[in-house]
Amino acid sequence: MTQAAGVSTSPHRITIVGGGAGGLELAVRLGKKLGKHKKAIITLVDAQRTHLWKPLLHQVAAGTLDSHADELEYLALARDYHFTFRLGRMDGLNRSLKEIYVAPTYDENGEEILPRQAIHYDTLVLAVGSQTNDFGTPGAQEHAIMLDSPDAAERFHQQLVNACLRAQAKARAPGQGRFTVTIIGGGATGVELSAELHMTAKIISSYGLANFDPEKDLKIVIVDAAPRLLQALPERLSVAVGNELRSLDIEIHTNERVVDVSKDGVKMASGKFIPSGLVVWAAGIKVADFVKTLDGLETNRINQLVVQRTLQTSRDPSIFAMGDCAACPLEDGKTTVPPRAQSAHQEAYTLSKSLVRMLQGKSLLEFKYRDHGSLVSLGNYSTIGSLMGAIAKGSVFIEGTIAKWMYWWLHKHHQIVVNGVFRTWLSTWTDAINWIRNPRIKLH
Repeated sequence: MTQAAGVSTSPHRITIVGGGAGGLELAVRLGKKLGKHKKAIITLVDAQRTHLWKPLLHQVAAGTLDSHADELEYLALARDYHFTFRLGRMDGLNRSLKEIYVAPTYDENGEEILPRQAIHYDTLVLAVGSQTNDFGTPGAQEHAIMLDSPDAAERFHQQLVNACLRAQAKARAPGQGRFTVTIIGGGATGVELSAELHMTAKIISSYGLANFDPEKDLKIVIVDAAPRLLQALPERLSVAVGNELRSLDIEIHTNERVVDVSKDGVKMASGKFIPSGLVVWAAGIKVADFVKTLDGLETNRINQLVVQRTLQTSRDPSIFAMGDCAACPLEDGKTTVPPRAQSAHQEAYTLSKSLVRMLQGKSLLEFKYRDHGSLVSLGNYSTIGSLMGAIAKGSVFIEGTIAKWMYWWLHKHHQIVVNGVFRTWLSTWTDAINWIRNPRIKLH
């Protein structure tokens, strides 16, 4: 409780905007530490009603994961972990009044569910994540699916299943080209999606689609402007992933910049053209444009909020930013924290401790990023990665069963943080039962 002239006032209001990996973890941690004991009012604001761990989107797109089975309900989590959930999309900020503004929410028929809202704060944490950056490429918005939300992943999956059903209904004529899925972006999302799609096509064909042969009817292509796949990760990992994908007959084009996307396919700066039935854009990130209009807060060229090592924004100490939407300097002062799930998790942990200290009148903690390495899952075929930090001096290359188990554990660790050990244990058993009971992939 804050004190003024010896008189107790209302509890400190901490408002968190964005219920992604970092924002939700922060809300849960603060709810346990502060909300439960009435030391602060914790409010989480998000435009969606449910949470899905973003690294799983490629599995939703391929149909190997039913998003509804893995979603977490914000309202239920809020009740259990002593915070308040407000549905809506933030679109404005008034720093002098300490208010954020949330756009109206409508149902599928255009009827208003919630009016425009103003939500007060004493401390504001922006954790709005990022979205795909098409770099203004002509036709990208109209003809490519941006794989940055569960809705987009579901839309891609529907189109993929429809394409397979068309192949069943009509045999491919001699000399006719295969149905091509072109993935723009050779980062983790792109390469993981390509492997999942290859596996999905094989499984779909096993369900009796008479005229659908995944080897003859489906072609998967990855295009990237960088010299190699997974440019941000160690070269050894990149080479191993490339070799594995090529063994699956996945076509890879590096050093190729996309300059146009049309309903017929993808054109590169070199003049190459790839006829495509489906195009996924998974290259590059930026923060939503509304962030650069937030009442004078400082942003960089991709709309990330510039923050200090304490995660406070550069122009307002009562506003913090974390996760993909924050440009936080590393200890060398030359580069910023990479936009990865492990970064958001570490920032949520540090900020939860910092805000408790702040209410106790203590100094804020500086964020120190620790790179624990990277894992790339290639479906059932392989998992490849490099471990860093406390596990190894330098880095250790891993693959196969050990890497698969570590990739699986990353997801489970996130579930444990936001949903507790017992509920995660129950959901894991439920997943195992559903894996036996349900089809291997979502077929609708």
